[in-house]
Formats: sequence, C-alpha cells, structure tokens
Amino acid sequence: MAAIASNMTYSELPPLPQYQTSLQPSLLPPIPDKLLTVILPIVAYWALSMFFHWIDTKDYFPQYRLHTPAEVSSRNKVSRWEVVRDVVIQQVVQTVVGWILGLTEPDDLVGKEEYDVAVWARRIRIAQRAVPGLLAVVGLDASGLAKSLSSSHPVLAGVLLGGRYSTVEVTMGLSSDIGSAVPAFTAWEMILANALYWYVIPAMQYGIAIVVVDTWQYFLHRAMHMNKWLYTTFHSRHHRLYVPYAYGALYNHPFEGFLLDTLGASIAYKIAGMNTRQGMWFFTASTFKTVDDHCGYALPWDPLQHLTTNNAGYHDVHHQSWGIKTNFSQPFFTFWDRLLGTVWTGGDVSARYEKAKLAAQKKADLANEKTSITHSNPADSKTSDVRPYQDDKKKAKDLASIPKKDQQPLPPKGKAELQAAGSRQQILDDQSGGGAQVLIQEAAEEREARSLLHRHGRRRTASSLSSADSLKGLKDRVAGSMHGRAGAIIGVESGR
Repeated sequence: MAAIASNMTYSELPPLPQYQTSLQPSLLPPIPDKLLTVILPIVAYWALSMFFHWIDTKDYFPQYRLHTPAEVSSRNKVSRWEVVRDVVIQQVVQTVVGWILGLTEPDDLVGKEEYDVAVWARRIRIAQRAVPGLLAVVGLDASGLAKSLSSSHPVLAGVLLGGRYSTVEVTMGLSSDIGSAVPAFTAWEMILANALYWYVIPAMQYGIAIVVVDTWQYFLHRAMHMNKWLYTTFHSRHHRLYVPYAYGALYNHPFEGFLLDTLGASIAYKIAGMNTRQGMWFFTASTFKTVDDHCGYALPWDPLQHLTTNNAGYHDVHHQSWGIKTNFSQPFFTFWDRLLGTVWTGGDVSARYEKAKLAAQKKADLANEKTSITHSNPADSKTSDVRPYQDDKKKAKDLASIPKKDQQPLPPKGKAELQAAGSRQQILDDQSGGGAQVLIQEAAEEREARSLLHRHGRRRTASSLSSADSLKGLKDRVAGSMHGRAGAIIGVESGR
C-alpha cells in the first residue's frame, strides 16, 4: 500500500483554483503603503515618546521612575535640543533608506489568496504520502487499519492510505470541469492550510526577523563597546545619556544609527521575506520597543515591559557607569547576552532602583523581595563563568586612581565586580563624555539615594508603619526630596 501511495500523480491531486490579481488597496488612502511604511515608525516614535514626556512633565508616576529629574539634569552630557536634532537626522536617513528599499519591492497584490491556500493544502496532501511508510517502520499495517476504519472514519482512513480519499470529490468547488468527478480537499486539510497561510507562516516570518535583528544588533553593539576606537568615535555619543529618556532612544552618531538600526532592520525584513504591510508592522513594533526600553520607567502595567525581560530596567543597567559593558541585547530578547555571558550579574545593585522595586511590589501585592528591576540575581555573580570579563579588572588601569567612594554603587564580588571594573574603565576612556566626572556624579547620586532610603527605614521602624503606608512614605520622600532638586519637572534643564 505504501508503494501505491508513493505512485500518486499530480493528476490525482485536487485541482488549484483560478485567480485574478489586482493591486492591494492602501491601508490609509490616499497614502501608498510603501510611503506609510516609512512614515508610521516615525509617527510611532514621537507619539510614544511624547506620551512618556507628558508623564514626566506631569510627574504622574514618580514611584516607578528609575531615576529622578535631578539626575536627568545633572548626569546627562547632552542637551535635549542636541538629542532631538540627532534623532531627526537619523530619521531622515531612515526615510531615505526605507524609500529605496520600497523601490526594490514589487507592489503587493490581492486576489491570489485562495490559490495560495490551495497550494498549501496540496502540500499537506503530498506530505500524507509518507504516512504508510512511517507506520510500516513501527510495524503497523496502514492498509489494514484503513480498511477497518473506512466505514466509521473515512477521512482518517484516507490519511492512513497516504492521502487517498475515495469519497471526497468535487465538494470544495475547486474544479472548473462541471460534471466531472475530480478529487477535492478535505475540511481538515483546508483548515490546516488556512492556518498555515494566514497565521503560522507570518508568525515564522516575524520570528525570523526578530532573531535576525537581535543578532545583528547584539554583535555590532557589543563590538562598539569592546573596541575602544569604535566606542569613543561612534557609540559614546549615545551614552552621553547616562539617564535615558524616551525620545533619546535613537540619539546616535549618524553612521551608527544607519549601521545598527536602519540597516539591521532592513536586512531582517529582506531575510524574512516579508511583504510591505508586514514590514510596516515590524518596523513600527521595533520602534515602539526601542522607545519603551529607553523610557526610564519600570511600569508594572506596561505590556511591552512584561513580554520579555529585555525592558527599560534591563537596558537601564547598560546606561550606568558600572554596567555599560553588559546587557548588549536589543531590542527584543536577551538570548545572546545569556548565551555568551554578557548579562549583568550584580542584581539591583543601585539604591535608585529600590523605590521602583517597592512600588512594583506594592502594585502586585507582593510580600517578598523577588521583584527585580534589572532581571538579575546577585547570587549569580559568584557562580557565573567570568568570561568574557576575566581580564577587565587588570585592564582597568585608570580605575585605580579613582577613590572607592567615587566607585558607587559597589557590585557584589565575582563576575559583577569584573563587569563593573571594565564598564567604569570605558567611562574613563571617554574623556570627551565626562570621564572621571561621570563616576563622581553617579557616586554622589548613589550616596544620596541610599541616605534617603536609610532615613526612611529608621522612620518606618520608629513609627511601626504598615507595609502599604511605608511604601507610600518611601515614594513621597524619594520622589519629593530628590525631584525637588530639579523643579519636579523632567522637562526643565540645567542648560547643559
């Protein structure tokens, strides 16, 4: 019977329907989809950025801030005007590249969907030819099983016979020869074919694009940090924002912005074989994710911060002087960091994260300390393989001249200590970006944050406050005391 199934010819397969194609209507007439693909990510960037900026200026969720407005003013080494200027430059480059990319793509057509689904149904039918042989390998007689099931379960019997359905003919309306008996697809084949065409294949395309862009950005981003010339020449500009905010997400050197973001996303789009509209959503989703990762908030109700561990808290570590050579993954997942040992292992080492952590615990009604802003466990520092940071402490020769009081926060012993040493040396290498002054400022902010938390802890013990009241008190003291130094409005600058 296996031999009979394998000898099935294409004439025994259900015929494919005829089709007539036409241009796909624009999603937002009269704007062509190719133009919208270029416009929508830019609109998404500024819309989400301005939403977070509005939250900043209204001071709505200070309890979830990773940093205070005072830090934004004092620690960042670039003005907001310079940030906006460079972001616009990158988006101009992005627009030009996107338009050129659109010229290489054929126009999207509609009208062929039924035919394409039928092609997948044929593939499913052909794949069934292997069933009798596979059953024979495990000692089962497909022909005998099919005969016993032919009356009660004729469709299952057809599967066992390698896709030979003697009772299914002309029932799907796929034949143009009226009156002739030709094979037809079964209902289950059509359901599966539709699922593959409309859902599984697009999901695989998005998955491939995500893996490609994550891989591209990880290795280039890591190279920008591991090579001193690349860092000081190009990537250090992005790290002038030691305290990230939403619309600074694409603040880069123009060459880096093109290489890392624009080119990487374009290559992912091409490799995944997406059509124009799929690319539109992929580019827009990537933009949303990038902005959210730089928003500066650990929001418990933000879905983008819960889809993966690569979120604002995770990426914020990468912008700190002690973690700048860790957490390279962006924008979607962290698998390369974890596979290659570049994930930060020091836990929520900074006191700045405490208020956001406690607020998140309160939101989730947690009674323990399992909430982590940085998605790392300090216990891993002692147990993790120190590679690729095994030589970073030896190479951090300039760091020896910095007093310990200006190397705050102190990471746990082990791998995190090496990661922090290498990261701080990189800060010292970038003299035009502030050098040692960056470490001094961050250490001062850290001491102030710890002092506020320590004073709050004493007051809580003295007054025996409830857990909920203590969290509210912490929010008021940290948000009020530290925010007051910058006028409580993140939009106010020091003119830096």
